[in-house]
Amino acid sequence: MPDANARECREPRFTIAWSAAHQGGRRIFLSDWNELMLILEGRVAAVFGLANKRSIAWGIAKKLHEGGAKLAIGYQNERMKSEAEGLILDLPGAEPFQCDVSDDAEIERVFAQLKERYGKLDVLVHSIAFAPPEDLKNAFLQTTREGFRIAHDVSVYSLIALSRAAAPLMTDGGSILTLTYYGAEKVVPHYKVMGVAKAALEATVRYLAWDLGKQNIRVNAISAGPIKTLAARGVGSLGDMLKYHADRAPLHRNTEQEEVGKTAVYLASDLASGVTGETIYVDSGYNIMGF
Repeated sequence: MPDANARECREPRFTIAWSAAHQGGRRIFLSDWNELMLILEGRVAAVFGLANKRSIAWGIAKKLHEGGAKLAIGYQNERMKSEAEGLILDLPGAEPFQCDVSDDAEIERVFAQLKERYGKLDVLVHSIAFAPPEDLKNAFLQTTREGFRIAHDVSVYSLIALSRAAAPLMTDGGSILTLTYYGAEKVVPHYKVMGVAKAALEATVRYLAWDLGKQNIRVNAISAGPIKTLAARGVGSLGDMLKYHADRAPLHRNTEQEEVGKTAVYLASDLASGVTGETIYVDSGYNIMGF
């Protein structure tokens, strides 16, 4: 039987009924759409990996902001500063922080700033991936030792480094999210060393989930379908990948940046309080297909 206290709400595009979650010690009925939209109110989220408005990090940041979270936005270097700060103007209250995640001293400095500014952290988003262009152009067999190292350092180890710095600030538990791709588990011909790095990233999510579970910190990955981002430009034949994906996915379309952001809000919130160590697919169903 439905919860006697639950109510049903029908909006033009939504039907939400008979469900409730806990937020800050109070019950939030999913039928109350206005409250659901602010499900992250009072939470602090740090989003790393903003490059431009096409970044998945930007789509996630926008949805976290809509959910009521206070945002700290990390960008890599001076070259990306002006664009990042320009975008952040569209998110009232958000603050920018420069951080090269391959530099442990910078990570330490930024998290000291976050502690001083916010006192705590509830959500960490890792939306960072890189491999040297030559190692994506050449055959996988020709991957260089240095290219392999860089891809794993920037795309995988950075999650460990950021999580280690974030954990002491997650005094009330928290949620750590990263972004992966189907090339981690199946061969996507043009993805090459990044596919291997993403496989390592997904394993890292599981091991971090085990380590941090005792602190009530959840760690999950979102496996997004191909999206036209700055990072994706380095992958050969992106246009063909997008067409192939849309042709074969059950929803017969590509993934929208906003859809990844919505899933991030779910994973960041108490609605996903029992979910950790998982890879959640946001790919129009492409991953279920056998051919």
